[in-house]
Amino acid sequence: MLPQFRTIVRMFSARSYNKVGIIGVPFEKGQRKKGVALGPKIIRDTGLIKELEVLGLDVRDYGDIIYEAQGTGNVNNMTHLGDVAACTKLLSEQVQQILQDSRCVLTLGGDHSLGIGTIDGHVKAMKDVAVLWVDAHADLNTNKTSESGNVHGMPVALLTTELSDYWPHLPGMDWQKPMLSIRNVAYIGLRSVDSYERLVIEKFGISAFGMEDVERFGIHNTISMALDKIDPEGLKSLHVSFDIDSLDPLEAPSTGTAVRGGLTLREAIHIMEEIHRTRRLNAIDIVEVNPYIGDQRDVKLTIEAAIYIIQAALGYSRRGLKVPKGITDMPLQTFR
Repeated sequence: MLPQFRTIVRMFSARSYNKVGIIGVPFEKGQRKKGVALGPKIIRDTGLIKELEVLGLDVRDYGDIIYEAQGTGNVNNMTHLGDVAACTKLLSEQVQQILQDSRCVLTLGGDHSLGIGTIDGHVKAMKDVAVLWVDAHADLNTNKTSESGNVHGMPVALLTTELSDYWPHLPGMDWQKPMLSIRNVAYIGLRSVDSYERLVIEKFGISAFGMEDVERFGIHNTISMALDKIDPEGLKSLHVSFDIDSLDPLEAPSTGTAVRGGLTLREAIHIMEEIHRTRRLNAIDIVEVNPYIGDQRDVKLTIEAAIYIIQAALGYSRRGLKVPKGITDMPLQTFR
């Protein structure tokens, strides 16, 4: 057996698949709409931990990321860079700690700029990582191409080695060096892609499955093709960064950049079920739930969708939970 392969086998053999560590990131400075910072609290308050414990999971809540913004120099067309830099640095360190504790990391956002910290921490801890970015948007802009200057539209460009030369020096971000190849990233659910992002996708041959592809191939084949592209040998540690706006607004209306024509909740659950079956999922981000958007029913629908997605990623089966050994041999009248 090759030394590199032995290292990977040891890495996954040592990891427990029933242990989860939760991080809250009440952060909204990567975009301009108030309310998304409340995402972690409202998801927890809806009973997330109890729902996960029903699955037989060992759940530890590591609390929220609390940071102090650093004084940084200005960078043209990047809003709140000091806040982004400080928050994601601490988040990266926390992700590394949870992975060292042999737990799968569940990060509750907050806006999608937090992906900078979660993926950086995952790559630093596990080295060989493949990322499934489930989103209506590609988040591939730089400060030179973004129309808004919102950093939540830039994390993939910040994380990937192939795009590192497209950036100026970013004060406060010296801790973060791109270590992820764009070949290890696949998109599912795209339907709002800027012309520059389209150019980057084509230039680098990025695995990008938009809603047109989901309709053509079906969600099962789409997720299978995405995994084959980014992890053909089935050895990488998997990271799913899930923006709730990948769902159609009819399924998840309480989000800041909703785009019609998205994934159904059923399709999103199937994505997560398939990822769970790989036994290599080590980090999940759920981002962009904004309880300030929409009425009470809208918020309820969106939070329920987020929890269903998390449950599917962590082992809930629509076929029913597996029963303990020995029970299948017991007569049915025992349960009356």
